[in-house]
Amino acid sequence: MATVELLLPPLAAHVRTARIVGVAAARRAGLDDDHIADLRLALGESCARAVSLHLEHAPDTPIKVVVRDDATGLTVEVTDAGPPATTPVAPVDLLDLDDTTTDPQVALTVLAGLVEGLVVTPLTIGTTVTLKWSLPPKETTTGRAGVSSLTADL
Repeated sequence: MATVELLLPPLAAHVRTARIVGVAAARRAGLDDDHIADLRLALGESCARAVSLHLEHAPDTPIKVVVRDDATGLTVEVTDAGPPATTPVAPVDLLDLDDTTTDPQVALTVLAGLVEGLVVTPLTIGTTVTLKWSLPPKETTTGRAGVSSLTADL
């Protein structure tokens, strides 16, 4: 069970840093490769959304990224200092979008398709986007040579 917290300047170059740290923490926690690919995309999208909001509304304020694994699974939180997001996440017709669309609400819609659990929490200033994935049961050894069992953290 570990927690990693990053405070990143709102620059596009630091989105990669968040993805690298998030993927490393997810691998350490035991997330499978298919979900790691989703995590990489979702974390990149949520951080890019935060960078976009910060550049417009809070260029000197860092973006906060927290990656945590515990008994409930793997949780990633990205907190920005832009205008609070509207909830619930409204469906968007992705065919109506073009390459210049930067609506932060669209990013939330994309995230909903990449994660097992998405929670959008508007704050007084900003929004926390929480991404959740279940972790597989952890394998433990019982102390007898060559004997192992699966246990789940409940």
